[in-house]
Amino acid sequence: MRGAEALRWSVAGRDLLWSRASDHWDAVAPVLFPCVGWSNGGAIRVAGRAYPMPVHGFAASCDFTLIERSETSALFELADSAETRARYPFPFVLRVRHTLAERSLRLDLTVGNPGRMPLPFALGLHPGFAWPFAGGAADQHRIVFAEAERGETPEITAGGLFTSRMRPVPLEGRGLALSHALFAREALCFLNARSRALFFEAPCGARIEASAEGFRHWALWSRPDAPFLCIEAWTGHGDPEGFAGEFADKPSMDSLAPGASRDYAMTWTFAPEPSSGCGLGIGSDTCENGAQA
Repeated sequence: MRGAEALRWSVAGRDLLWSRASDHWDAVAPVLFPCVGWSNGGAIRVAGRAYPMPVHGFAASCDFTLIERSETSALFELADSAETRARYPFPFVLRVRHTLAERSLRLDLTVGNPGRMPLPFALGLHPGFAWPFAGGAADQHRIVFAEAERGETPEITAGGLFTSRMRPVPLEGRGLALSHALFAREALCFLNARSRALFFEAPCGARIEASAEGFRHWALWSRPDAPFLCIEAWTGHGDPEGFAGEFADKPSMDSLAPGASRDYAMTWTFAPEPSSGCGLGIGSDTCENGAQA
């Protein structure tokens, strides 16, 4: 299964993930591993040696093995191979479980280190939600954080590297009014966020809640006039501008001791407007996982 990627999630017949279109973006909800964001020069360095590394790592382009499946759950696994070790010279196991419940989709992720040396890595989720997702115009939607967040995010270079400069973000309390202009230059990356949950709200009051376990950063991203908003959760982030150090020394990396593992999770829950003003009724969820085109 390519990338262990969810390709469709719907509630009461309404698709909440965006329908992939290559003219905007050729993915839907990729899993990011073993890094998040861009590596300086397109490479990571381990023990002084450079290894090519694509943006957001390679997991999204790898074939995962289906370990088990039921009517409401599927578990996928990716382990190191000769191909991955040419880019990332570490033994690892990455497991991704998708579980459906009433109006929710949960991803449980486990990273394991079967090797004899510490395992440095970053992990992320990059789902693209339909925008708008429940009627109204795109600029009538907003993000509401569970906690108060800083009203600034790092400026990012054209090559995806993080600078020490900050750009203001027009937060009003815990809310952020959305517009395509917000993302004309770059993603908004809320590093070391206080919130472990946020809400993507439509003008009628319907909302999608994202609740994270183990992730430190939130990022919001879209493309000009694209019909999606990515609400991303990360443990790490792109290289700082000018970074040329070891992969393990990159800021915001996780590390596992030999034989250890660590769990992460994300739950997305859809809540219709209470008076059904969005025309949404009660219904069953559906989710599809499949190969990327």
